[in-house]
Amino acid sequence: MLSRNEILQTLNMIDQQHLDIRTITMGISLLSCADPDPEACCRKIYDKICRKAERLVPTGEAIEAEFGIPIVNKRISVTPIALVAAGCETADYVPFAKALDRAAKTCGVNFIGGYSALVQKGLTEADKKLMNAVPEALAVTDYVCSSVNVGSTKAGINMDAVRYMGEVIKKTAQRTADTAGFGCAKLVVFCNAVEDNPFMAGAFHGVGEAESVINVGVSGPGVVYHALQSVKGQPFDVVAETVKKTAFQITRMGQLVAREASQRLDTPFGIVDLSLAPTPAVGDSVARILEEMGLEVCGTHGTTAALALLNDAVKKGGVMASSHVGGLSGAFIPVSEDEGMIAAAQSGVLTLDKLEAMTCVCSVGLDMIAVPGDTTAATISAIIADEAAIGMVNNKTTAVRIIPAPGKKVGDMVEMGGLLGSAPVMPVHRGSAEDFVARGGRIPAPLHSLRN
Repeated sequence: MLSRNEILQTLNMIDQQHLDIRTITMGISLLSCADPDPEACCRKIYDKICRKAERLVPTGEAIEAEFGIPIVNKRISVTPIALVAAGCETADYVPFAKALDRAAKTCGVNFIGGYSALVQKGLTEADKKLMNAVPEALAVTDYVCSSVNVGSTKAGINMDAVRYMGEVIKKTAQRTADTAGFGCAKLVVFCNAVEDNPFMAGAFHGVGEAESVINVGVSGPGVVYHALQSVKGQPFDVVAETVKKTAFQITRMGQLVAREASQRLDTPFGIVDLSLAPTPAVGDSVARILEEMGLEVCGTHGTTAALALLNDAVKKGGVMASSHVGGLSGAFIPVSEDEGMIAAAQSGVLTLDKLEAMTCVCSVGLDMIAVPGDTTAATISAIIADEAAIGMVNNKTTAVRIIPAPGKKVGDMVEMGGLLGSAPVMPVHRGSAEDFVARGGRIPAPLHSLRN
């Protein structure tokens, strides 16, 4: 039972500190939709999504109105389409993306994730077909998000897939050049992708999940920032404890909404993902939290240590508040979606190299980063390989969502709009990685992967 004081605190967090439910995401298994006839498969996909998720948006809106808790997005994640379409007698996987897009529009959701392939150890014919289709699929759809998992701690890194994804990202940027390469904002390359992530663009419904589930993503960078203002000058032990207590309160709200949505939709409750996911709004920034700890600007020396403390304390507080914390849970550092990160990048203090170091200790990785349009596919592949190596060796999820903005150069701005914000074009190293990427094959898994 919540006390009167807890209720008033939560209301203040919502009203003044940007606390919100970032997303209610319904995961839906599409394995039963497999059919040799691609048209029949697409029809089954559309019908099942619409049947399962027809009440998702109205239910979210009703909970939002009754509880007074902002629910920013309602989303759907599905079984990786490369698995669902594998038995279809077709070489063209774009129609599957169109079916997902139609279903998303019918249900009224913000995004649908799962146009995905899991290729950490090798590529099937279906994986190749899906990856080939990604640039066109993201260009002709509005709400479809795509992800490819190219590595894991158990399997190592599939460098053939890494090389190919550099080319796919370049083609996606070129195919959506009229919107500054916007297609790349809906495309993520993972290492150690998780099966219950409710956040886009990397959400998909894992094969180990139930027929359908409700996963909730909660976010509150502004709440944490406000809490730290009350402990200025205090030791880091106090800072960590303050973040933990704040994360506990935030997660409790997510647990409440998740269980309510699960009950009303008659769908099992999956997890609460407590991720400090920023927005371009002032006061809703992870970078400003780090600066509140005593850094003059995010990206200067000490940033990685501050982020490590934040990420760990968020997880500890969340785990105490719910028995089903999952997804990614931690602190996100998407450059274009965080006004403090944007300012730090524009000042030149926050660099790609520093962001890479920060990904060693936070959730996910190099996220929503714009680079010059003439960046080569090999360079992009090498950036992916570096991030995948961090994830593989440290047994954590890492990812790359990078936008080689057509016609843009260092210092230009790439406008994404809405929650995706705007990204300053950041420099990349000009030394070639062409021969490195061209080797292909597989980088072996680390020794600590042998745990059985």
